Amino acid sequence: MLQTLHIENYALIRETDISFGAGFVAITGETGAGKSIMLGALGLLLGQRADVAVLSDKGRKCVVEAVFDIRGLDLGMPLDVEYDDQQLIIRREVLPTGRSRSFVNDTPVSLKDMSSITNLLLDIHSQNQTELLANSTFRLDLLDSLVDSPKSDYRAAYSNYGRCKEELERLTAEEAANRREQDFMQFQFDELVNARLQAEEQESLEQEQKLLEHAEVVREALHEAAETMDGDDNYSIMSRLRDTKGTLACIASYHPDAEELLKRLESSFIELDDISSELRHAATNISFDPDRQQEVDDRLAMIYRLEKKHGVDNVPALIAIRDDLDRRLQAMATLDDRIKEVMEQVDKAFSDMQAKAAALTTSRRKAATLLAKGLLPTLHELGMPEARFEVELVTADDYTLNGHDVARFLFNANRGGDMNDMSKVASGGEKSRLMLAVKSMVNERRMMPTVIFDEIDTGVSGDISVAVGRIMCRMAEKMQVIAITHLPQIAARAVQHLKVYKQNTADSTVSLIRQLQPDERIIEVATMLSSEPPTAAALQTARELMQ
Repeated sequence: MLQTLHIENYALIRETDISFGAGFVAITGETGAGKSIMLGALGLLLGQRADVAVLSDKGRKCVVEAVFDIRGLDLGMPLDVEYDDQQLIIRREVLPTGRSRSFVNDTPVSLKDMSSITNLLLDIHSQNQTELLANSTFRLDLLDSLVDSPKSDYRAAYSNYGRCKEELERLTAEEAANRREQDFMQFQFDELVNARLQAEEQESLEQEQKLLEHAEVVREALHEAAETMDGDDNYSIMSRLRDTKGTLACIASYHPDAEELLKRLESSFIELDDISSELRHAATNISFDPDRQQEVDDRLAMIYRLEKKHGVDNVPALIAIRDDLDRRLQAMATLDDRIKEVMEQVDKAFSDMQAKAAALTTSRRKAATLLAKGLLPTLHELGMPEARFEVELVTADDYTLNGHDVARFLFNANRGGDMNDMSKVASGGEKSRLMLAVKSMVNERRMMPTVIFDEIDTGVSGDISVAVGRIMCRMAEKMQVIAITHLPQIAARAVQHLKVYKQNTADSTVSLIRQLQPDERIIEVATMLSSEPPTAAALQTARELMQ
């Protein structure tokens, strides 16, 4: 249950600390005193949007902190937060910059995580929530809360069907795109395959092309070099070296260095003689072959064309493109098989979703009967003895996250006549009483620790308000019930009574809240019955109501 609430720098509240007791707590005050401000502050803890407009002092942060008694509750804490089984402290801060921070037991958490905890601890029913009775999603959620609903199983099947369907749509779109591209890709692949590309051939061909283009010049240069090395005349290099060898040989026996020089010269002579032979051989083998030159030119032209076409500048890159096209074409060839496989998965997922939806519908029909029977006694107690209420489940046009059902609440407050959608035939007061009956029934089953009613008694008075108070008291036997009310018959039944009021200061107006003592409660209830100051008759009636 909610133990304490600290509010600081929020709207008209500068700073206040409120303690709440167990059971039934009533909050009263004049219209505009600031009762809704407290609810707005609590709304921040439930994850509602933060706005710097709520800061009364724009230079300071707003702080809302609640302490909950969680003894006996199994929260299944989804957060990595240290906590015991006694208390839980939840805080939200709104900074002047507009940013907000959330804490659970002083540990920073995301707003989503914080609200996931507070929504397990606190249920606020505001006046406009009565209109939720006309909302089909709310109606279905209401039915699901009354029984052990297989909704989670259905939603898992629904999500799985959605994933399979999205995959099929993706593959089908890919197949359509492939059909547009496949012929062109196949042409490109065939062209590259037929080119019989070799990784190093471009450099080799370019070198051969240069040689073929200058064959005559090269041949003549090699022939001239060969003649210079070892021509027919006596002036060639090899002829002169032979003479030099003979000269040194003549003096080798007389001069010690000459023999060593002769050996070195003979070694060089062997190497130069080899070079001379290779020059003559190379000159002999060089010839101009116009057919081969044309062949090389054509091959290089094809390579250059392919490189330009594919935006690369070397043969290995063309080979990589060829291999990639091969992989893509093979993937296209197997795409049909994958589509058939996924189509089978979609059919299976749809059948599973259908079965889970049917189970969910069966569960809701059971809950519908339970709700209709469970509400009637409370509606009769709330001054509608002839009220009739039914839940009609019809098949929806399509499967949604909420199943394959549409729920209609049929209502008639009077004897006889047709049942119609309650959103069309119920008055404001009847909707409020119907919502109170719903909340009473649902919260009794869910065992929500704390329920706050914000003027759910709107549109009721007299004996009906006494019945409303009686029902809230029954609810408060199992949970903490906090009611913001304008009816004295309800306020008188509370075990704790808080009053919200305004106070003018030198430069502003602030909202304050305090707990009333027994004699103060009598005056407050009497004032609600008559006027201020209350009459003697009102005071007497207040005493009787509070007995």
